[in-house]
Order: sequence, then C-alpha cells, then structure tokens
Amino acid sequence: MTEKLITAVIVVAGVPAVLIGYIWATEQVLRLLPERQKPRVRPWLWLGPALAFLALFLVYPMIGTIIHSFQDNAGNVFVGLDNYTWFLGSADALSALKNNILWIVFLTLLVVGLGLLVAVLVDKVRYESFAKSVIFVPLAVSMVAAGVIWLYMYQYKPPGAEQVGTLNAAIGVVGLGPVAWTQIQDFSINTFSLIIVMTWMWTGFGMVIISAALKGINPELMEAARMDGATEWQVFRGIIFPLLVPTLVVVSTTMIITALKAFDIVYVMTNGAFDTDVIALRQYKEAFSAHNIGRASAIAILLLAAIVPVLLFNIRRFRAQEAIR
Repeated sequence: MTEKLITAVIVVAGVPAVLIGYIWATEQVLRLLPERQKPRVRPWLWLGPALAFLALFLVYPMIGTIIHSFQDNAGNVFVGLDNYTWFLGSADALSALKNNILWIVFLTLLVVGLGLLVAVLVDKVRYESFAKSVIFVPLAVSMVAAGVIWLYMYQYKPPGAEQVGTLNAAIGVVGLGPVAWTQIQDFSINTFSLIIVMTWMWTGFGMVIISAALKGINPELMEAARMDGATEWQVFRGIIFPLLVPTLVVVSTTMIITALKAFDIVYVMTNGAFDTDVIALRQYKEAFSAHNIGRASAIAILLLAAIVPVLLFNIRRFRAQEAIR
C-alpha cells in the first residue's frame, strides 16, 4: 500500500514538477543566448523531450530489431540474411503475406467505398447526425471486443442443431444451411469474414473524413450543374468525386497501413487457423511460441519496410496540398 501511495505521489506531483522545471531551465538557457539566435534555438528546446522519447522508444528499438533480424533464434550468432530467406521460402509466412494482400485490397475498397456511399447518401438529410453516429459507434469498440462480438455473430453449430450464432440463425429462417464462416476447409472465405469485421469497425472513420470533405465542396458548383440539366449521377461523377479524390487517397493509405498491422481480430477469432494467418500474427508466433527472435525481428523489419513507403506517400501529398494553400 505504501509503495502504491509513493508511486501516486510521484505521478501526481513529480511529473508536473519536472515539466515546470524544464520550462524554467529552457527559459534560463534562452536568456544566455543572443537575441538573433533565440528564434532558431527555442523550437529545438521545446522539441527536445519529444525527440528524446522518440529516440528512446522508437529509434533505439528499431535499431535493435534490425540487428536481431540478422542473428539466430537466441540472438547470439550472426546468420546474415537467413531469416529473410526463411520468410520467402516458408509456406506459413507466404500464406500470411497472401492474406495481408487480401486485407489491403478488400479492406481498403470496402471502407472507402462504403464510407463514400454513406457520406453521400446521408448528406443534407434531417437524421444525418443520428445516422453517422450509429455507423461511427463501432470504431469506439476495441479490436478485441469486436472480435468477441463477431465470434457470437459467426458462431456455428452442425446442421440439425439449434443455431445460436446470429448470422446462421438468420439464414436458417429462409431455409439455408449453417455456414462455418471462419472455419471452412475447402473454400477459404475465412479471411473475408475477418475483413468484414474490420470493415464494420472502420467504415465510420471513412464516412466521417469523406463527409467532412464533402461539406467543403462549394454547393454553387453542384447547383450550377443541376441548372444546366445534369443528373445527380453526372454531378457526382463530374464534380463531387474528382474533388473528393485527395481525401479518398488519404483514407485509402490509412486503411492500407491498418490492414498491414491487422492482428487483434485475427488473434481473437481464429488465432491464424483455417488459413487466416497474417504477418503481424506470424511475427507474434515466431517470437512467443517458437521463441525465434531472429525470425520475428526479420518479419517486423519487412512489415516496417512495407509501411514506410505508404507513410512517405502521405507526407508528400500533405506537403503538396499545403503548398497549394
């Protein structure tokens, strides 16, 4: 009890004290500098703590991971590119890579497509806020909770038994047999079933971002097109969609990164069984099940290498947009 009390006091009083002390020390250092140098030095002093945390918790572990990716499972012997060649020759790793590609393609298309559809359909209707709130709610649910919810949605019982899963009970009403949504052996729709769960969560995100961009379009452009005899489809295709393309690209790149990092839902619902493994889960298994730090590190670096180009693309687009403004 005493240790917890001391910890609480340190957190409550110590953290603000350190922050105030750093502010005071920063101002004291600035006073010693010539006036012309203060504007250049001040930003770096304020950014110092953030950069230190970034280096400690991101850059340093990344360097360590790169080093481990060239070592054996115990992290003692240098093995060169063996861990990377293992990934390219492993059936399990390539299966995970295939599934991640499916995640990237279909999750991005579904979230962007449904988000755009909902944003356009509910725009300027009386119940717009309510409809958007309902669709956005799943994003507030954690990945683990969403996996548990959809486990009950997909729950399967053999034909003839009472179906307690929501989807199988629903299709049973119209005389269709139960479907093992995440456990099919002969035809793998398992990964698509998991993608639907993530789509259910992230469609609200796409809808909100696209809807905000839609509200920013000058309504006079659309009214002028309608007065010229354009149909709603022509207005959408010729005005709305082209102006929304930059926003759609941002949402798409965000979903690509999300798809590459997919882990929680797969871990909770199937743990990679029935050909649903993904790269992040394969990394977890190599690290904590196979205890092969070298292979897990190699997978982490490959995942990082896949994400970095997407991030750089996003940064370039942001800079281009800021330059236009």
